[in-house]
Amino acid sequence: MDNMLAFLTLCGSVIALLFAVSRANMVLKFPEGTSTMKKISASIRAGAMAYLKRQYRILLVFFGGMFVVLVIMAAAGYLTWFVPFAFITGGFFSGLSGFVGMNIATRANARTASACQEGLNKGLKVAFSAGSVMGFTVVGLGLLDISIWYLLLKLVFGLPIEEITSAMLTFGMGASSMALFARVGGGIYTKAADVGADLVGKVEAGIPEDDPRNPAVIADNVGDNVGDVAGMGADLYESYVGSILSACALGVIAFNKIADVDRVSAVAVPMALAALGVLASIIGSLLVKTGESTDQMTLLKALRRGTNTSAVLIAVAAFPLVWFIFGKNYIGFYFAILAGLLAGVLIGFFTEYFTSDTYRPTQNLAEKSQTGSATIIIGGISLGMLSTALPILIIAVCVMVAYTFSGGFVETTRGLYGIALAAVGMLSTLGITLATDAYGPIADNAGGIAEMAGMDPQVRKRTDALDSLGNTTAATGKGFAIGSAALTALALIASYVEKIQQVGGSSVQLDMSVMNPTVLVGIFIGACLPFVFAALTMDSVGRAAQSIVVEVRRQFKQIKGLMEGKAEADYESCVDICTKASLHEMIMPTILAIVTPIVVGLLLGYNGVIGMLAGSTSTGFLMAVFMSNAGGAWDNAKKYIEGGKFGGKGSDSHKAAVVGDTVGDPFKDTSGPSINILIKLLSMVSIVFAALVVNFHLF
Repeated sequence: MDNMLAFLTLCGSVIALLFAVSRANMVLKFPEGTSTMKKISASIRAGAMAYLKRQYRILLVFFGGMFVVLVIMAAAGYLTWFVPFAFITGGFFSGLSGFVGMNIATRANARTASACQEGLNKGLKVAFSAGSVMGFTVVGLGLLDISIWYLLLKLVFGLPIEEITSAMLTFGMGASSMALFARVGGGIYTKAADVGADLVGKVEAGIPEDDPRNPAVIADNVGDNVGDVAGMGADLYESYVGSILSACALGVIAFNKIADVDRVSAVAVPMALAALGVLASIIGSLLVKTGESTDQMTLLKALRRGTNTSAVLIAVAAFPLVWFIFGKNYIGFYFAILAGLLAGVLIGFFTEYFTSDTYRPTQNLAEKSQTGSATIIIGGISLGMLSTALPILIIAVCVMVAYTFSGGFVETTRGLYGIALAAVGMLSTLGITLATDAYGPIADNAGGIAEMAGMDPQVRKRTDALDSLGNTTAATGKGFAIGSAALTALALIASYVEKIQQVGGSSVQLDMSVMNPTVLVGIFIGACLPFVFAALTMDSVGRAAQSIVVEVRRQFKQIKGLMEGKAEADYESCVDICTKASLHEMIMPTILAIVTPIVVGLLLGYNGVIGMLAGSTSTGFLMAVFMSNAGGAWDNAKKYIEGGKFGGKGSDSHKAAVVGDTVGDPFKDTSGPSINILIKLLSMVSIVFAALVVNFHLF
């Protein structure tokens, strides 16, 4: 039975990848438009690919070094020999997800702009189909990696199930490492270019967004792809596989002493649930379509039709899966899955409420622009802070419901397994959720191409409508990732505790009380980490943006005829500056995430690490929600004004909103979404180096 469920997961991965290929072929059949549009699109694609090639060269050194470290640990007996190779495959597939998504995105941007000449629905079809390629590539490659490793370790090497899940969990560390590099590096690139282009172009020179006279305009559009597509793809791949792997690991622990449930079945259920999610997401994707109205509520309804249908389908399909595998005595696991699904939908809705300009919070924020930059920045920070309350309550209720219905008060590990299943449930429809997220950067690029190619203003109006909706769906996608990160991190902490007991045996003396000074110090260190991490990434964006500002100002002064449109800007210099700066700046934040758990463990021991993980998870969740929502609200407040409110484009209110959006850019696209990777990577690193900490620690 368990082998059949594993093969079901493999089939799910193949179906997802085939669907992604079919969507890609459909997108490529649409025309790219004029020769000018093709030239601009090719420039964006070349810049994006050049960045990824240089980034991957750096990552090759990092992954090579980590592979050697893990091999040495395996030779010393602290790890199995499968771990180093699992780590490599996790990083490879995470990076491949982002690469495939970015490849199709850079080919769909001009096609989306061209389609918008015929109508809004056709433009949405192209952009959403391209986003679907990203979504289903992520889930397809994730399930492929998981199912191949599972079948290989079980059928070929014949390992016991606890060793299988232990080895598989470590490829989550590879995926998390790749995701952090991709998110931080891409986020620094995209926001440095965006901030530099906006500050000099829109604020100082007073020229429109995406004006071809702006030297940073190509770098800005390249950044949309390397940050919001490639970075996001690697990010959500990591979230997806992390939730499944943590549930698999806890399934072994939960049913270790229960005779009426096979532990292998408890491992296979999260994998099978994800496979069912692929089918539900495909059906939902086929329902996304709209008319010609650019009203945001109309467009939101078109996307909701697909995402809500997928959620309902997986809710229905999960019941017979749980009943058939676990029996009626454990039907509470179904309600845990349901709790995760509902929590995801609610977090998505309230993220939309706080960030979309169709609701009062963002409209009120836009109104504050009438009194200047200071008031809109104060308002955005306030809105972001307030927006953390409901997600934290939703996650709290989800945790308690999942824990209670799964029998946590009877057996703790069963309750923790239920929480892990809730995280899988939340991300089970990731195929369509990520598609609604990934199409936003494509629409943004399409708007830039429409502006640079001098297309009809009606085309730009349609791409702006899609882009504005994309800002909201991107915020919603980040909400899903952050919410699932909180649930997954809790499950990973439980896995870490189990790993410590497994490798340390009777010598382990767990004391997780806050009265234990090592735990308390660990909590303080962990609580501080998201703040330090956010500070490093924000500062990196600021330094890189300064370089772009200086370069754009230089070109405006030195290139004669540029402002009059008689000379062409040197776009390549801005692309090169962004590439070098982002790749240099991404190193320190990533090292912080990998080194800190090891240092804390060696100094404070495993109890200190548990405290650190608890502290980083709690503050990291809040920081990520605050920064993502504040940034999304600032962005849509600007677009609300650009739609004609409070004086429209070029007004003092618009200039204030641009400053607010500039502050919010690194909030929502660099620091905020990177924090959810941080809290899971801390746990993954802790698990991998658990044996080292047990054997060598100061306190």
